[in-house]
Amino acid sequence: MKVSLSWIKEYIQMDLEPDEIASRLTMAGLEVDTVENLYDYLDGIVAARVLDVKQHPGADKLTCCMVDTGSGDPVQIVCGAPNVRRGMLSACALPGTVLPGDLKIKKSKLRGEVSEGMLCSAAELLLDADASGIMDLAGDHAPGTPLQQALDISDTLFEIDLTPNRPDCLSVMGVAREMGAFVQPNQKIVKPDVTLPQQRIRSQSIHDHARVDIKDPDLCPRYSAGLLFDVTVGPSPFWLRRRLESVGLSSINNVVDATNFVMMETGQPLHAFDYDNLAQGQIVVQKAGNTMEFTTLDSKVHKLEPDMLMICDGQRPVALAGVMGGENSEISQNTTRVLIESACFNPVSIRRTAKRTGIATDASHRFERGMDPDGTVYALKRAMTLIADICDAAIAADIIDAYPVQLEPVRIDLDIRALNIRLGTDFSSDEIARILESVEFGVHPYSQDQLTVSVPSFRVDVTRPEDLSEEVARIWGYNQVKTTYPPIPAKGRPLDPVILTRGAIRRILIGLSFYEAINYNFISKDFCDRLLLPESDFRRNVVEILNPLSDQMSVLRTSLLPGLLENMRKNNAQQTDTIHLFEIGKIFFSTNKETLPTEMEMVAGLITGNRTHQAWYSKKQPLDFFDLKGMMEDLLEALGIFDADYNRSEHSACPYLESGQGARVSKNNTVLGHLGKIATPVLKKFGLKQRAYVFELDLTAVMGQVPQQIQSVPLPRFPSISQDVTLIVDQQIPVGDIMGQMKTIAGNHALVEDMFLFDLFEGSPLAEGKKSLSFRIVYRSEVKTLNEKSIRKLHAAISSRLVEIFHADLPE
Repeated sequence: MKVSLSWIKEYIQMDLEPDEIASRLTMAGLEVDTVENLYDYLDGIVAARVLDVKQHPGADKLTCCMVDTGSGDPVQIVCGAPNVRRGMLSACALPGTVLPGDLKIKKSKLRGEVSEGMLCSAAELLLDADASGIMDLAGDHAPGTPLQQALDISDTLFEIDLTPNRPDCLSVMGVAREMGAFVQPNQKIVKPDVTLPQQRIRSQSIHDHARVDIKDPDLCPRYSAGLLFDVTVGPSPFWLRRRLESVGLSSINNVVDATNFVMMETGQPLHAFDYDNLAQGQIVVQKAGNTMEFTTLDSKVHKLEPDMLMICDGQRPVALAGVMGGENSEISQNTTRVLIESACFNPVSIRRTAKRTGIATDASHRFERGMDPDGTVYALKRAMTLIADICDAAIAADIIDAYPVQLEPVRIDLDIRALNIRLGTDFSSDEIARILESVEFGVHPYSQDQLTVSVPSFRVDVTRPEDLSEEVARIWGYNQVKTTYPPIPAKGRPLDPVILTRGAIRRILIGLSFYEAINYNFISKDFCDRLLLPESDFRRNVVEILNPLSDQMSVLRTSLLPGLLENMRKNNAQQTDTIHLFEIGKIFFSTNKETLPTEMEMVAGLITGNRTHQAWYSKKQPLDFFDLKGMMEDLLEALGIFDADYNRSEHSACPYLESGQGARVSKNNTVLGHLGKIATPVLKKFGLKQRAYVFELDLTAVMGQVPQQIQSVPLPRFPSISQDVTLIVDQQIPVGDIMGQMKTIAGNHALVEDMFLFDLFEGSPLAEGKKSLSFRIVYRSEVKTLNEKSIRKLHAAISSRLVEIFHADLPE
């Protein structure tokens, strides 16, 4: 909403500076976005004295003037104005000035004579309609005086960002009303007198020429109309054009400009019909029904829907109610009789029509937010008075005011104690009454602690006591409300375990040189095929999006891996080969259309490239499965999950992994996830050329294995001793199975502290299908120092048991 200070001062007097006004409006809830000087385009225009006037040697209608601009030596300016004379004080635009219309003044030659500026008329400076000659300034101003100072003119434009609940401030009078509340003493706005001039009223009544029939009173509770005769349509007077241009509206003609002026002044949209184009002089307010199309003022054809509210005459629609008029009844140069509409429409109906037709107008903007039903007649009479004056028109006697649905005044019982508790204040009933009355609420004592407040009809947003509390707070000043803090208990509520676990995993993986990726939940539907998932795989139970943004975002993901593989492709395209990525996110599985999908939170990661960057001290070594397995072990152990089991995963569980290079991670017979190498066919389907290793963990399953408490153990007092055992076994026996048996056997012996594989050998001289595994077992006692003799029997027992279980051979 744009409004100028000079326009506001037509309704209320104040001496506040523009910055102070902007600050107070903002604190009252009317946020001022910009404060602009309406005459800043006059910068560079000064009062200048014409010292001499000579005929231009090459043009009869031009003169060469020597002008004192106050900047030193006189300059020559070529002028074509008939009223220029020696000694005259006029407005001069200096080189570099940009006049309205984007006319840039520069030093130039006119018919061979140098001209170093321009002597301006009032019309060229948008100060008056007079374009017959250059300005003749009164007073004895020194040359070089800025024109704004010489004319003593100034005006400020405020651009206000209004919230949708304040349609009452979509008018100059509405903003002036707000300003009157914060000046001291409070002022009420002075509305223009709208008494119709008797000398212009004809004996003919409007009821003899026009009739209004409201068939949908729920959508149009009030419709007022007036009629004017002998209207002369033409350009608007300068003052009216200037007012409209100051708030961003263009002049059309005097009739339309008058209705727009009243709309900006009062907030009530109006519409002018060419009465002679209204069939049977009738106005019917009804829904579109079977009418299929309608052509609006902008010559665009719109398809109508049956429930759209229309303004019709006796035969056809003539306007989209509250949105835009029709081309078939617009005001033209030949119009002599004008019917003025001033109505109140249902906001929801207007909003729906505007959205469906794609039309946004100043009128619809106001009607969508709710209008004052009691303001229609005032705005109508104001417009008729203006049009009668500037169009030299006659007014039909009486007006039509169809008001089938009388809206009941809103009255609210306000509890003073509740208001003070809500605001943290200590207002008395008199103080509250004074504040509310300053913005035209009616206040009446009901009891010692209660007031009955009558809400003005233009405040459609105030319906309950809380709204009145807001009114008191904003008028009194939000900045005066004391800051208080709620009591906060010393002990905060613990965070959800999911949040804590998610944060811990994120920190651990970042410490393991991973970067976090955040991908959309939406992916392409073909990801199942690209991951080689069989038709019966549960991950094909995808949730399809009804209105996807694109084919690449058509379903909810059932795996995090496609997103990470796509991240890898994009990084590879940027010549980034070594990548460590992880993502924590949800996957979704369709159940049926009647229920929401099942959600699971997963942790997934991907590594590819080399272990280290190539340098003089290291060579390229490609990452492999065991790098990923080591990272997985580090992650789980950092979470407190020790001795997780890694077993060969079945191909049906992870068909996208290379056969024989996939593992299932479990703990206490609970599957935590899978890891392995991406199969070559899958890499090709994702446009990848280098090996990639991935893991997926079920966050809920992982949380179930995280210990709730951490138990400390004392540092060992005695040194450890290590013994090795080497077994020759079949190649098909997993190392994990042997480690599991070793832990089971050692579990009965307190001296065994740790065990691990430190060497693997395959090939000659071993027999085909055999491999050699070397394990190191660490022994330690809590009460004494061990030696080889003290553990020899135990170590032999463990070795013998392993040989027996796995049919192993010992090296010779």
